[in-house]
Amino acid sequence: MKVTILGQWGGFPKVNGASSGYLFQHEGFNLLVDCGSAVLSKVQNYIEVEELDAVILSHYHPDHIADIGPLQHGRLVKHHLGKKQINLPIYGHTFNQLEFSRLTYKTFTRGVPYNPDEPLKVGPFTITFMKTKHPVDCYAMRITDGYSTVVYTADSSYLASFISFSKDADLFLCECNLYADMDGTEMGHMNSTDAAAIAASSNVKNLVLTHLPHFGELKELVNDAKRSFSGEVQLAEEGWVWET
Repeated sequence: MKVTILGQWGGFPKVNGASSGYLFQHEGFNLLVDCGSAVLSKVQNYIEVEELDAVILSHYHPDHIADIGPLQHGRLVKHHLGKKQINLPIYGHTFNQLEFSRLTYKTFTRGVPYNPDEPLKVGPFTITFMKTKHPVDCYAMRITDGYSTVVYTADSSYLASFISFSKDADLFLCECNLYADMDGTEMGHMNSTDAAAIAASSNVKNLVLTHLPHFGELKELVNDAKRSFSGEVQLAEEGWVWET
């Protein structure tokens, strides 16, 4: 499995950056996890628009879905340019029917519902879900290719259930929108101490802090996390690759 970070900013993209987007690849299959602002531009550094095989969305906040429209238009343009492509499945939950309905665009993309209570098979990946604590319905994902496991928290404040959900993950992509002295309970986000506590208790191998804030000294997030987690810790960066 290969995971490439396309965007790591919370809320909106920093200049020349992108908000949430992660490219998962295995056995020639290209899965995009979340499609935030500027993600479509970034993914083209690695694959062509028509080479995407599937997209899956954690929730419908703009910083996770803003580039769905551009992706749909991209597939339309590629069709007119004669590029061979499938009717791209975009997986999403159905607890917001209006947003889910927008995932289908002509014959170029189609919304496919996922049931968060059941495992989902997407190409070579098996995905299980956990409901997070966020102002809208949002689902964390545990993604495995049968050999390696990646857990992506999406957006959430701290939940003890993340510990069992993330157990022994090889890579833990944990949101970290806040600094250690900030409480994200009401806004539905975690701080660096929350992320480290989950990582330590769940015995993950690598902790990558993502969904980053636009203020403060970001290196302090890593310093704080290292106080309670002895494994590998780093900030998410565009273009960073993890591969097994």
